[in-house]
This record gives sequence, structure tokens and C-alpha cells, in this order.
Amino acid sequence: MALEKDHASLDFANNNDLDSKEPAGLGSDPNLDTERATRGRFGTSNRAAGARIAPVLPHLRGYDFGSDDSGSDILGKQIELEAGNAIQYRTCSWPKTAALLFSEYICLAIMSFPYSYSVLGLVPGIIMTVVIAALVLYTSLVVWEFCLRHPEVRDVCDIGQMLFWGKTWAWYLTAIMFVLNNTFIQGLHVLVSAKYLNTISNHSQCTIVFAVIAAIICWVFSLPRTFSALSKLGTGSAFFTFISVLLAAIFAGIEAHPAGYNPDPNYVDPVTGIHGGEPIVTAVPVSGTTFVAGMNAFLNIAYTFIGQITLPSFIAEMKNPHDFPKALWAVTICEIIVFSVIGAVVYAYTGNQYNTAPAFGSLGNEVYKKVSFSFMIPTLIFLGVLYASVSARFIFFRVFEGTRHKTSHTVVGWSAWAAILAATWVGAFIIAEVIPFFSDLLSLMSSLFDSFFGFIFWGVAYIRMRRVDGGVNWLREQSLYGYSMLALNIVIIFIGLFFLGAGTYASVQSIIDSYDAGTVGGVFTCANNGL
Repeated sequence: MALEKDHASLDFANNNDLDSKEPAGLGSDPNLDTERATRGRFGTSNRAAGARIAPVLPHLRGYDFGSDDSGSDILGKQIELEAGNAIQYRTCSWPKTAALLFSEYICLAIMSFPYSYSVLGLVPGIIMTVVIAALVLYTSLVVWEFCLRHPEVRDVCDIGQMLFWGKTWAWYLTAIMFVLNNTFIQGLHVLVSAKYLNTISNHSQCTIVFAVIAAIICWVFSLPRTFSALSKLGTGSAFFTFISVLLAAIFAGIEAHPAGYNPDPNYVDPVTGIHGGEPIVTAVPVSGTTFVAGMNAFLNIAYTFIGQITLPSFIAEMKNPHDFPKALWAVTICEIIVFSVIGAVVYAYTGNQYNTAPAFGSLGNEVYKKVSFSFMIPTLIFLGVLYASVSARFIFFRVFEGTRHKTSHTVVGWSAWAAILAATWVGAFIIAEVIPFFSDLLSLMSSLFDSFFGFIFWGVAYIRMRRVDGGVNWLREQSLYGYSMLALNIVIIFIGLFFLGAGTYASVQSIIDSYDAGTVGGVFTCANNGL
């Protein structure tokens, strides 16, 4: 693997004659640049890495890459340094990474799609599903390209600092959002695990007790220290989640009526305000749909797709990061099919009146509801576990970098790892009790954090990388394709800003409206939150 000093760039070329004879830095040979850009445009795994946007950050130099950032093969050095360690991190193959991605994306949030489609209308809902999937696929490939150029980065916090010119404040701000985002997701899974235990046991215990039990179980399953070890659990989680949502769709179709059904179209439930009659399915939003309701429904869809926050952490543990697009394309295709089909089928049988989030609550037959919900148990546990592991790894690596506690089985290392995980689960428990509602919590997380980690960061990353590739005259020398891609990434940045502004407003207002309407329970309550 060659490294071009003039451009401080990395060449991760496979055994390809073109790449083995030329330096890796883009911008020196226009014909070579065009060739490489074409080969990598759609996420092909033989893409050569381009130029770095900055030297290795000071806090990442503990790897001992060498005195000159441009004189070392960083990826090779990482693997070489780990060779004799008891705990090795660069061990994930692309199938193992795919298992982690499937466990992250094929998750409980799928069951919010029928609700989103009921608010947005079936046609706009499916269109938005495909558009968001395409945007996330594209920005995920930008993440991958950035990680190829800078293989020393360990998580999105390192990328945040590097994107904003190495400023320490950027690292701290990204770190705060990173940990909060992951803890919110853990809290969501504590909340829904308590919902499940209430549902299956007919509220045999105080809800707080169930939340504590859920947090303890998740903490235990969080203890493995490498993603390679977690990938097997991830495979099982994704499989059982698929069975769960498939059963929910089948049961919605074969049962006589959804939960809460009343044959009289003039009937209005005095508690929920739901109108009776046959399920109403609409192709477009119904008249009177508010901006807050529509935005929350859209954010529910976006949240399910947006997961770029974990991708740098996954790529950082791959043996061959070039293979990442294989895993990414596989999961994206499955996402579009599963999300749209399950969402549309369940919505078709529950309509605008009878759907719930998550949609298991729409099933009128108690046996059907409990059976389909029970298959979701692995993902209720594992997805929170995955985000807890990402957070703990972020803290643990920074505390024990350069020590034997990071790479060996020591009492101090394992005790610290367990304690960090425990702290994240305590935070998750508190969030689950303070914000005890599923749909609004999804929307709030999406607007606050996905605005940056799903859009803004990667639009900026694209511009920074193209600027380095093209030199000082990069804007004047752009082709039509180049200007089109620049425009796309500027739009992506503005989408993120829209999420942050309008999305946060809609999420907070929806929470306020829910409390005012008395449709959610209080904080730290024993009340039943089962479906």
C-alpha cells in the first residue's frame, strides 16, 4: 500500500494495476481521477482512497503511526499493532458488519410505519420511505469514503473534530450529542421492554420494576467488548425481528377486526376520541392534518433509516473497510422492501382510526398481539445493547488508550467497561421514565440528533473532500456532474437544518399536546403502559 506524501493521502487499492502504479492522491492526474471517481461513484468496494483533509488528530497519535502522518500505512499499522493482543478490534468481516447493520435497522421502529402512513397518506408515505432510504444510502457512502481516507478515526466524534478544522469544541459538542443520542435510543428500548413485560403479564408489576429489569438484562448483554463478538447476537436479533413484523402483518390481515373496532361510523370513543366504522385508508393526508402531526410522522420514518452515527465505529473494526458497501447495499434493499410492505399492509387493515405506535397495539386478538410482540424480544434487548457498546467504547478507548487494560483481560479493564455500561443504562432508565411515549420520543431523537449525524456532517464531509481533491481551483474546474453533486450536498445540509429547527419544534409541541390531552402517563409511574 502506497502513501503519497505531497497530498498526505492513503492508497487502499486492491491488487489493481492502475492503483498499484500511481499515487493515491486525487487531483494530480485528471484522467486517473476520473477513472477512480467512476469506479467508486456507486459505492464499489474497489474504490481507492483520496487525499486526507487534515493530518492525524493529536489524540489519535497514540497508535504510533510514525513521526510523519504521510509516511505510514495506517490501516496496516493498526492491524500489525493488534496482532499480539488478547483483545483485537480490527476483526470484523463484511458479513459480520452486515449483521450489525441488519440488527440496527431491522428493528422495532418498523412498527411505527403504519402510524406514519396513516398521517401522511399511503402514497406520500411510501415515496418518503424510498427518498429517505436513498439519501441515507448516499450519505453512508460518504461516511465510508471519509473513513477510507482517515482509517485512524474511531467514531463520529473524531470525524466531527476533523470536519470542523480540528477544533476541540467541535469534538466536545459532537461527543455530547453522540452520547445523548445513544442513551436516548437505549432509553427507548427500556421503555418498550417495559411495555412488553406489562403486555405479556397483564401488568403484574409496577412499570418502574419492569423498566429496572429491562435495564439490568440489557446491561448484561452489553458486556462483550468487540463488535465481532456482538455480530452473532445481531444476526439473531434481525431474524426474529423480521419474524415479528411478518407475523404482525399476517395477523392484521386474518383477524376479523383491529383493536378498538366499532361497526358504527358515528361512534366516537369517549376516552381515545377514535371514530368507529370500517378502517379508513387514504392515499393522501386527510383534510385537517396539522404540520406537527405530519412532521412527527415523517420524523418517525427518518429515524428508522438514519443510523450513520454508528457507521464510523463499525468501519473502524473491519479487517477490510473496502468491503463495507456490500453490507450497506444489502441492508438498504431489505429496508425498503420490509419497511414499505409491512407499513402498507398493517395500515391497510387498521386504517386511520385504529393504528397505534408500535403497531402491535392495533391487533385486536390478544394472542396474536402477544405472539408477534414476543418475537421482538431479541431486538428490544440487542439494539439498545449495540448503542450502549458504541457509547462505552467511545469512553473506554479514551480513558485506557495506550494501556494494557484496553487490549488485555485485566480486572481494571473489565471493571471499568462494566461500570461505564452501567452508567449508560442508568441514564437510559431515567430517560424512559421521564419521556414515557414511543412515537414522540422517536421524533425528538430524530430532530435533535439525526439532523447532524444523518445530514449536516456528511454534506460538509463531501465538500471538504472535494476541496482537497481539486485544490484551490476546485469550484472553477467542476464538471456539470461535479456541480450537481455539490448542489445535492448543499441541499442535504439544509435538510439537516430543517430537521433541527422545524423538526424539534414539532416534536416538542407534540409532547406538550400529548400531556395536555392526558394521553400519556406521568413520570416515574407504576401505571400500566402495556399495549
